[in-house]
Formats: sequence, C-alpha cells, structure tokens
Amino acid sequence: MLTDQEKAPAKRAGWKRDPVKVQKDILQAATREFADNGYNGGRIERIVQLTETSKRMIYYYFGDKEGLWRAVLEEAYTSIRAQETELDLADLPPLEALRKLFVFTFDHHRRNADFIRLVMIENIRGGHVLAASTKIRDLNRPVVAMLEDICRRGAEDGTLRPDLCPLQLHWELSALSFFNMSNRATFAGIFGAGLHDEAGQIRLRDSLAEQVLRAVRA
Repeated sequence: MLTDQEKAPAKRAGWKRDPVKVQKDILQAATREFADNGYNGGRIERIVQLTETSKRMIYYYFGDKEGLWRAVLEEAYTSIRAQETELDLADLPPLEALRKLFVFTFDHHRRNADFIRLVMIENIRGGHVLAASTKIRDLNRPVVAMLEDICRRGAEDGTLRPDLCPLQLHWELSALSFFNMSNRATFAGIFGAGLHDEAGQIRLRDSLAEQVLRAVRA
C-alpha cells in the first residue's frame, strides 16, 4: 500500500494528464483564498496546499498572481451569466421576465457570498483588472441585451414605460441585490439579523421585486 507521500506525486502526475481539471481545481481554491483574504492577503502557497499542485504549475497556467486573480473574476462572471441565459426570458411577458431576472439576481447574490467579496475587492483595487478583461466585458453584454429586449417588448405592448434605459435598469437590479450582501454584516450588527434569515430574505426579495415593477410599469 502506498504511503501519503508516495500518493501525492502520483496524484499530481494524474492531474498533469488532465489540464482542465488542474485549472478548475486551482480556480476553486484561488476563489476561496482571495474571497477570504483579499488580493493582497491571498497567498499562492495556500492555494498550492489546497490543490496539491505546485506554484510552478499555477504560474504555468495563469502567468502570475494578477493573471490568476483575473481568471478568478472571469470564472465568477462566467458562472452568473451562464445561469442568466438559462432563464428563457424571451418567452415571458415583459413584466414577468423582469421579475424573474431580479429574483434570480437577488437569490444568486445572497447564495454566493464569494462573488460579492470578489467584486468588492476588485472595486477596492480600482477595477483595473476587470476593466482590462475583454472576456468579462463580452460576458456582461448579454444581460444588458436581455434587458433591451424586455424594454422593447414592454414598450410595444404598453406594459412598460417607453423611456426606460436598459443599462440603468441593470444597475438598479444589481444595486438592490448587491447591497443585501455587501453590507449584511454591518446592517445586521446594528439592527439585528431579522432580515437575513430565510423568511426575511424572501420577504425582502419579493418586496423589492414589487418596487421594481411599480417603477417600470407604463
């Protein structure tokens, strides 16, 4: 029977034959490390320990720490945008489609604290990595396009105001969903956690959804 020391090299050798799995495991560990400790506090050495890979392999795939950070951000946005495309909003009446998109955004954010932390960290750093990523820009265009389609259809059938700006609407949906998590610790620390149990979150989400729909109705 192999000892743990003997198994580790064999495991690494197996991962080298599956580069997709290697990169996926590195990104998962890096997401956890950066979300917990920030960019400056994140350590490649801890990611190595979590993945049982090597620092050399991480740099081989991602170039450097900044390249790994960019890949983590790109993976986070890839995930949320992929889920949005599965909502099939084009087949729903405009008001129903808009409500479904907001509910998804709110629920995604409250269930993915790492995503919120990563975005907050990138904002603290000035957003330059995200702004320089053509992949992230391309990933985020479809959600605005979906809102453009909803606004167009809503203006045509008379259910939505004709003066709505899809980009502004995206900002508003994101802001309402983001604050719920970005300020959760401080809000709950001051006012208690009543809004942050499951019942409180559903009540808050549904109330905000109704506010959004009232604001956009024709």
